[in-house]
Amino acid sequence: MARIGVRFMDDLGTPRELIKLAVSADRLGFSSVLFPHDTFRYHAWTMTGAVAQATDRIHLMPVGTNPWSTDPSEIAAYAATLDLISGGRAMLGLGLHTDEFLRWVGLDVEPAGIVPAVRETAEAIRAVWRGGPAPYGGEHVRWSDKAYLRFSPLRPDIPIYICPFGPEFLALAGEVGDGALPMCAPPESASMMVDLIRQGATRAGRDAGTLDIMGFVWVSCSADGDQARDRMARVISYYGPYLEAGALASIGLTPADFGPIKARTLKGDRDGAQALVTEQMLQLGVFGTPSEVIRRLETVIGGGVTHVSLGGPLGPDPAGALELLGREVLPYFRA
Repeated sequence: MARIGVRFMDDLGTPRELIKLAVSADRLGFSSVLFPHDTFRYHAWTMTGAVAQATDRIHLMPVGTNPWSTDPSEIAAYAATLDLISGGRAMLGLGLHTDEFLRWVGLDVEPAGIVPAVRETAEAIRAVWRGGPAPYGGEHVRWSDKAYLRFSPLRPDIPIYICPFGPEFLALAGEVGDGALPMCAPPESASMMVDLIRQGATRAGRDAGTLDIMGFVWVSCSADGDQARDRMARVISYYGPYLEAGALASIGLTPADFGPIKARTLKGDRDGAQALVTEQMLQLGVFGTPSEVIRRLETVIGGGVTHVSLGGPLGPDPAGALELLGREVLPYFRA
């Protein structure tokens, strides 16, 4: 039985509206609520802190917190603080689903340095959570013997989920993560992502079966399938150009296919970009009525994902779609 969670992007509403959605997700029985930690978006740390105060059960995570735009010392203190506020419901999504957002603000990250930096960050912050001075002399993290929390964390082992892209980064998730956050767009790419993660775990001598592989999917659910389709096209026109070549190839697409779409998006022509989304591109997401959504999610879970995170538009009416998913989709995967 796979767990089902949700993640909320800022185009679903205001911060207060997203908090209300998170409260609904808690009431409906979703396992987790995630917020992307992307450049110039609603700040995931603020959102998770607010949701922690407004909910009782659901687990909380920022997705894509990285050691370039945020110092590892801040990441360690943030996650430990959130864990205290939430009563042990915090999870940390560490890494990147694309490095392009960093280049927007002049952070030119060398591709070869991404995996070592994330590995070192995970090691260093775990040492800090365990207590006492945690000096670290890595290439990317350099801490003195003054590196320690000035408060007692609730847990010394807050789960770290690695947010990866590319084969080497996916393998790292299996090597050092308590879980992994692969982008399963399209759903058919799930098995490829899971295999790479498990290979990393095996090489590190770990039991791959202990990993929580939380696959990200884009979902648009509605009783009106056409409306669900239109909302999905909007998301794919914006995020599709940043997907991995290997994932796109699983349904016969290439990054070059998204060139004209990306060009229009960068010019601010979102409507023109959406108009260029083809039926084949729409298969990157999961859309339609609840029964159609269930059928496509079975592909993700069949690929080895243990925890599905439903994101994207959710549907033409996000609040209504969340209720529909909670009433008709969630019970199916609990059975």
